[in-house]
Amino acid sequence: MIARLFTDHPASVGESYVEHLGMSWRFGVTMLVGGLACMIHGLVPAICTRTGSGKIRRLHDLMVVNRNRHTPADDPLLPSLAI
Repeated sequence: MIARLFTDHPASVGESYVEHLGMSWRFGVTMLVGGLACMIHGLVPAICTRTGSGKIRRLHDLMVVNRNRHTPADDPLLPSLAI
């Protein structure tokens, strides 16, 4: 039962637990870097003018590619996030 918390969702998107962990961390780190760039840009508008938006585009492209395998509506743990 508890093992399903770690395996069901990754399997539903065609990944192992370790693969899903790596992809999730990649997304998380990219969002942190993009967020930091946006904060720096807010302080000094002349720098990091495209870094945040570039990170968003990159993550969107990755998510759209992965969406072909899985949609949030298919995930029983995330029914409220269905698009």
